Amino acid sequence: MPNPPDLSHLVNAVPGFIWSAGANGEVNFINQRWCDYTGMTQQQASGHGWTASLHPEDAEGLLHYWVALMQEGTAGEYEARLRRQDGVYRWFLIRAVPQHDEHGTVVGWYGENTDIEGRKQAEEALDKVRSEMAHLARVASLGALTASIAHEVNQPLAGIVTNAGTCLRMLAADPPNVEGAMETARRTLRDGNRAADVIKRLHALFARHSVMAEAVDVNEAAHEVVTLLLGELRRNGVVLQVQFAKDLPAIKGDRVQLQQVILNLILNAVEAMREVPGALRQLRISTTLEPRQCVQLAVRDSGAGFDATAVGRLFDAFYTTKPNGMGMGLSISRSIIEHHQGELWATLNDGPGATFHFCIPLPDLLWE
Repeated sequence: MPNPPDLSHLVNAVPGFIWSAGANGEVNFINQRWCDYTGMTQQQASGHGWTASLHPEDAEGLLHYWVALMQEGTAGEYEARLRRQDGVYRWFLIRAVPQHDEHGTVVGWYGENTDIEGRKQAEEALDKVRSEMAHLARVASLGALTASIAHEVNQPLAGIVTNAGTCLRMLAADPPNVEGAMETARRTLRDGNRAADVIKRLHALFARHSVMAEAVDVNEAAHEVVTLLLGELRRNGVVLQVQFAKDLPAIKGDRVQLQQVILNLILNAVEAMREVPGALRQLRISTTLEPRQCVQLAVRDSGAGFDATAVGRLFDAFYTTKPNGMGMGLSISRSIIEHHQGELWATLNDGPGATFHFCIPLPDLLWE
């Protein structure tokens, strides 16, 4: 009968970093692969010495998570970058599992760190592709918004010209109406700022940019999109109703990409109501905080709805019910929402039309 294998050789042969820690979280063993990678000795890494190998941007988050994990006494995992002995950082998936005694008390921890650098690079490449597709979709939307944009810019510009002429006449009067001219100048500044705000929103929404994770107020993001689309809604005779939840917590994500989703959903709703009599074109945009700790936005229209049997295909690439549609808007939107660990779905209304919803988890659920 063959002798059992030497466990130390087995642990060092595993293609990953194996470690163990006491109940207090202090590391008491790491395998040789970890030492070879980091250039640290077992003695240097013991206790909390291993934290010196963490990327400075990841250290605080990982240590906070590790403390919470020990308090809960449950298994968990976290992604962080570890420094190789040549100074290069690579991404690892760090897993930890508690060891219990016969009474269920945690007496130690076992863990494994797996190199996921290749996966992270693939995710970054996918993010770039997703960002490019979203940008192309925004540019495609620009044609539909041309009249709305022209209206939003022309209004303050016309006010500027009118106020400037009035101001000159007041100053040329004998005696000059200085007080009236000053008030007219203030109105000119107000209209100039209005025009600048429109241009700023357009630049933010349609400019090509890299993916950014930031705190996003969904109410504010939706309000900016709605403001940009007011001319389009008026031109199509759409009655708008907004119901934004008060004190809605911020989510974490890419603001511009989320605004692209909101833009797509509103434009689709307007398109769905084109054949509906004017008085019945009603659009409701609402936000809520769901019990499952996610922020939800819903766009409800009074259009023709969709075929219930096709609900599973609505978000497929190249599937469209529009005569001249490309079938990419909803597919890109779903990709963006899923990238935020959220969900995008559609339901038929009890009355006419349909409602499109997306829900994104709050930051503590999404990023820890």
